[in-house]
Amino acid sequence: MAVPKRKKSKRRTRQGRAHHALNAVNLADCPKCGEKIMPHTACVNCGHYGDKKVIDVETKLDKKLKKKENKENETKEK
Repeated sequence: MAVPKRKKSKRRTRQGRAHHALNAVNLADCPKCGEKIMPHTACVNCGHYGDKKVIDVETKLDKKLKKKENKENETKEK
């Protein structure tokens, strides 16, 4: 295993971390509902990508609710 010959100075260590800062996320407004979304992604709120409906949000919500109810029923039975 490689071992450094000399101690890395504070200056070199800090210079190496100069690019570790986090950037703010760029958010765009959904053209249909106005919700803030990541650019170039479908809206989670209404299911549109631009002018096209891509995701059927109601169906996904129904699936989520059914799954949640099934989990609750299983915990009650135990």
